[in-house]
Amino acid sequence: MILLLNIVSILIVLTMIKFFLIAVFFFRDIRGAQKRDPAAKGFIEILFLYQGLHAMVAYRVAHVFYKLHLFFTARFVSQAARFMTGIEIHPGAKIGKEFFIDHGMGVVIGETAIIGNNVLLYQGVTLGGTGLEKGKRHPTIGNNVVIGGGAKVLGNITIGDNSYIGANAVVIKDVPPNSTVVGVPGRITRQEGKKIEISLDHIHILDPIMQSMDELEKRVEELEKDKPKS
Repeated sequence: MILLLNIVSILIVLTMIKFFLIAVFFFRDIRGAQKRDPAAKGFIEILFLYQGLHAMVAYRVAHVFYKLHLFFTARFVSQAARFMTGIEIHPGAKIGKEFFIDHGMGVVIGETAIIGNNVLLYQGVTLGGTGLEKGKRHPTIGNNVVIGGGAKVLGNITIGDNSYIGANAVVIKDVPPNSTVVGVPGRITRQEGKKIEISLDHIHILDPIMQSMDELEKRVEELEKDKPKS
């Protein structure tokens, strides 16, 4: 009984040390989650309960093994994290600072993906490839980018800084900075040339198809007004 209590005590201490180290080395990621998720009640909640953070911790560890060419170990760590969190990040991907995955279930990030700083991903996002080609085959995501739930960004393309990819969009072409992309396939529109701030608001984005429909309706109304009465 005493031996069992000692083992339990050691496990508790090791767990606390682990979370202390995570809090120290991943402080910026935790703060990023606090800034972007209004549901976050505090530092401790994010540290213990946010699977996006846990997936990032595992990725950072796996990425070290990957750079040391310990590929099996790297993939083992990433697959264990996938099992625990529902988030699959290939250890070969390159991810910047203050990266946050909200909810996270179903997120897939490919081997040659490059992600900048201050990027926000929602659940179901795929940063994937489009074929069996070698080399760079996954997207490059700039800084301050938001990618909405269910969006698919595919191939060796670049998403410019401060861009917003709408929910369920499928993006297969380069996106310039300060752009919004919606639809299947993704169509690009700018928000009056202004920088798109990171937020959790998925609805206040411009839809180019609806814009075109509105313009057509206005044009028809103008033609109807100008039509001579018989």
